[in-house]
Amino acid sequence: MILTRYFLRELLVSTFVITGILMMIVVSARLVVHLNKAVMGIIPPEAVFYTILYNGPTFLQLILPLGFYISILLVYGRMHSENEMTVLYATGFGPKEVFKITMVPVAVMMVLIGFLSTWLAPTAADKLDTYYQQQQQESEFSFITPGRFNAIGKSKVSYAESLSTDRTEMQKVFMADGNSLILADSGRQYVNPETGSRYLELTSGRRFSGSPGQKEFESMSFDSYSVKIAEESSVAKKARKEAISTATLLKSEHRVHKASLHYRIGLFLLVPIIVLMAFPLSHVAPRKGRYGKVLPAIVLYMVYYTTLITARKWMEQGVTPVWLGLWWLHAIFLSIGLILLYIPVLQGKMASRSRLKALKAKESSHA
Repeated sequence: MILTRYFLRELLVSTFVITGILMMIVVSARLVVHLNKAVMGIIPPEAVFYTILYNGPTFLQLILPLGFYISILLVYGRMHSENEMTVLYATGFGPKEVFKITMVPVAVMMVLIGFLSTWLAPTAADKLDTYYQQQQQESEFSFITPGRFNAIGKSKVSYAESLSTDRTEMQKVFMADGNSLILADSGRQYVNPETGSRYLELTSGRRFSGSPGQKEFESMSFDSYSVKIAEESSVAKKARKEAISTATLLKSEHRVHKASLHYRIGLFLLVPIIVLMAFPLSHVAPRKGRYGKVLPAIVLYMVYYTTLITARKWMEQGVTPVWLGLWWLHAIFLSIGLILLYIPVLQGKMASRSRLKALKAKESSHA
């Protein structure tokens, strides 16, 4: 029991410390990216805080497995290099017992990451999606001064004689859109729920279009005419994609939804597989550097995770069939983990056979 508490304390404390450090690094990096987007006008400045906050569970579900993986490498590597493992093995507390104890935090991590990937992260993404929709619904008219020419979007110029009291509707509108001029009685903004793009709906007006330097032009009247004024930002698009609930994904037969479901399941299936890889890679010879295998172990992890993302895209694009899912990838790395786990066992058996042969040869020579 004392050994169990010791192992669990060392692993969990190390995991949360490493995860905290990695979270600070990732959040700082993303904060810089979102601040740049706010400066460029891609997202509102006030959206930076909410973007980081609601992306927190998404960051955590990716960083927590890595933190746990590194903690196993460091904690067990230290125990091997300082002969703690050697003493434990000599007392009959062998690798199997250590592995069984390790399965306890593995189960905790699987439950925690499963909760993050299947519920908390999608819920937070839904909150972020709702926030962006509210931001998009809030009219750009709040920045428009009646009686002046104002820029809307990147290439359009508009003029409104007046605005409604709630500043959501323009009256007596003039708009220049490329080679087109539009006159309308009123205009109101709306967001397409399917694409997330923002449009200006003009009512009761005329549209004139032609080429510069030519006398001929086209004229048409309309009751309602929509002009796209902004595409959905990549941040909002990603939030909308990840905001779909796991229950909805389970019911859907859409290829993209199936890929998202397999990805979410894969995040907590990843935990026991990386432990199979970390356990043998943490073994170092006594009095040798405890960090000797950390770099190749992290490279192996990054290959696993980046391949998981790539495999999700392949599934979305139809490169891999839906029935195959992402199971093939987990099977490959499960095999790698089992091979790494049993290599020391095979080496031990071969060493025992060599010693036995040497002993028999020695006995026969004496005879």
